[in-house]
Amino acid sequence: MRPRHPPIPRLWLMTDPRQGESLWTALERLPCGAGVVFRHYQLAPAERRALFRKIAKVAQRRRLTLVAAGEERLGRGPLGIHNRRGGPQAFPRTAAAHSRREAITAIRSGVDAIFVSPVFASRSHPGAKPLGRVRFGLLVRDLGAPVIALGGMDARRARSLSPMAIHGWAAIDAWG
Repeated sequence: MRPRHPPIPRLWLMTDPRQGESLWTALERLPCGAGVVFRHYQLAPAERRALFRKIAKVAQRRRLTLVAAGEERLGRGPLGIHNRRGGPQAFPRTAAAHSRREAITAIRSGVDAIFVSPVFASRSHPGAKPLGRVRFGLLVRDLGAPVIALGGMDARRARSLSPMAIHGWAAIDAWG
């Protein structure tokens, strides 16, 4: 049995290089208790670790759940992991899913929450075909794990998905 952990945040910020300096504004706009998925894959390892440490300080001060994406170990302390196999027992363990098959595979691997995307058109993935409400609803139906909606999300669009019993939503631009 897994140890008890704090609840999974309902609101999330996905970091992105497009944010530039507005990343810091976005971190301050998040409500306390929200989550942050640190990505910035394109940075050199030393630069990525340095940025992660700066974000971790803000996250600790603001009581934000910080999740590190990718295989590289970025820092010490209690943080979660995103899209990573194995490793230490971190919380939360999250994964991205773009299909029902990916979602089920992630659940079977023991993740605590699934980021399903792209729900709507998004600047992060120009040209990607969004799921839309109907396909999103079919994908997440009866998954048995908390679903975080991602892709073109904001508070209004998240409310429109509430009949689908989403756990929460994540965005880049909505927080900037």
